[in-house]
Amino acid sequence: MGSIAPGALEDATQSSDQIDTFIQNHPVAISLRNDPEYTEVRPHLKVAERIRAQNFMTGALTGPRKISVPPYVFSKENGEKMVMLMHLGEDLCDYPGIVHNGLIAALFDEGLARCCFAALPHKVGVTANLNIEHHQPLMANSYIALSAETTELQGRKAWGHSQIETLSVDGQETTLIAEARGLFMEPRQIEVRLF
Repeated sequence: MGSIAPGALEDATQSSDQIDTFIQNHPVAISLRNDPEYTEVRPHLKVAERIRAQNFMTGALTGPRKISVPPYVFSKENGEKMVMLMHLGEDLCDYPGIVHNGLIAALFDEGLARCCFAALPHKVGVTANLNIEHHQPLMANSYIALSAETTELQGRKAWGHSQIETLSVDGQETTLIAEARGLFMEPRQIEVRLF
């Protein structure tokens, strides 16, 4: 756990426009954008502005020196696979310069839920279980890719696997930061509410 993961930037003074341009033009983003099996969205921008501040991911965790710009999300249909690209700033740390593992858990919950919910019959669910294995500390001011896939589907239950890696910056190798497995369930009451 002592090594610094590649992808962390020395210069924390980048503007949100510079960060957004870097992600948008990163080879991973370009490759996913050019793959006809993936659809690109920026779901954080779709949260109504009047409730954005009260939303955990788009409010408390988003802004300069946090989740610096709304993530780019690339998804295959029906929850098969999803990739989310983002930048994490220095105000998301516990120990100075190291992103809080609780934030990593929140990102896994968000990413796996976004992927697995799409596989459920009514596209809605709750997290039933989330297990995380940390491999390396994630340094602040890093660009990351969170990938997720639905690995099993049984009626109202969807299981998924996800990992967070650094995005390559200036030709550096990527580093696996953490992996997670989760179970997501569609509530029985959803059918009553929808029909």
